[in-house]
Amino acid sequence: MPIATLTKVTTPTAQQICALATTAGFKITAPEQASPTEYLNGLLGEKKLEAAVQFLAFALPAREAVWWVCVCARAQLAETTPQPVLQAIEAAETWVRKPTEEHRRAAMACAQATDFQSPAAWAAVAAFWSGGSMSPPNLPEVPAPPHLLGSAVAGAVTLAAVQLEPGMAEQKRERFVAAAVEIANGGTGRLAVQGA
Repeated sequence: MPIATLTKVTTPTAQQICALATTAGFKITAPEQASPTEYLNGLLGEKKLEAAVQFLAFALPAREAVWWVCVCARAQLAETTPQPVLQAIEAAETWVRKPTEEHRRAAMACAQATDFQSPAAWAAVAAFWSGGSMSPPNLPEVPAPPHLLGSAVAGAVTLAAVQLEPGMAEQKRERFVAAAVEIANGGTGRLAVQGA
């Protein structure tokens, strides 16, 4: 599944993206001076889909990364999904559509109403960690460390791949990576995960 470009990924080298992922405890490394597209193509050529998920989680801009989690989480919702989990994904989607401070904080409130065991909950956490302060509004600002967003995204997409039908995890990862690439090029990512 070679790709042409990742137009929304503005970090010049894959090595810079991998360094951020390493800060978060992930073990992905890129050759010096490889572009994000070159590195991702290499991972896909070697069928290293887990590494591709991790790389994309840190490569995508915040809104695109949170949207990617929402797309993957929605593909895995069961008919019996608890209401707080549905509210968490809806809050994350609301933040993507209109990334205000109010929506960012509402996403975290919805995540906290869950047991944090679903990709949807982590989509809401990712929205909260996208920027702004982690402290309550009336306290001094505490910016989220830059690696937290990627950590939440990578964990949520991985969880979406393995939570239901774990035997299909690799096929789901492949569809999820295809969705991320589409999102990175201005698409919705939805078509790529149909049937996931």
